[in-house]
Amino acid sequence: MSIEVGHSIPDATLGVMKADGPAQVQAQELLGSGRVVVFALPGAFTPTCSARHLPGFIEQAQEIRGQGVDRIVCLSVNDVFVMGAWGQHAGSGDQVVMAADGNADFTKALGLDLDASGFGMGTSSQRYAMIINNGQVEGLWIDPPGTFENSSAEAVLAHLRA
Repeated sequence: MSIEVGHSIPDATLGVMKADGPAQVQAQELLGSGRVVVFALPGAFTPTCSARHLPGFIEQAQEIRGQGVDRIVCLSVNDVFVMGAWGQHAGSGDQVVMAADGNADFTKALGLDLDASGFGMGTSSQRYAMIINNGQVEGLWIDPPGTFENSSAEAVLAHLRA
């Protein structure tokens, strides 16, 4: 069963790349206070994720923040080094926090894991976007496999404006 609107987010350890190297942070610390937009995707440097998903949130970051959002977090089942390199390559800067869920612990606790072993990617994440307000899910939009529409920056902005 996956997490739903109104549920509290689970805690797990995530990785983020800091100026002085990799750091571990608890999901509750990163996502549990304020209003946070999380968007998750199957993998760093994959075609749709690199060409459309992450760039959309980087480009729309100021407008998203203007809707009362404190942080934007990109989450993927990759290691912290890959997420750090991907963020640097994409120019995420301080607009989007690149969070690694290397063992998929958080993703599994959400019930949003995906068996991508048929593509050589092992356990991955479904593509989704979530708005979290002080640790509780305010909105959740999951894309069906192979699609990209519900979790885009534009779709999230539309929900935030509604």
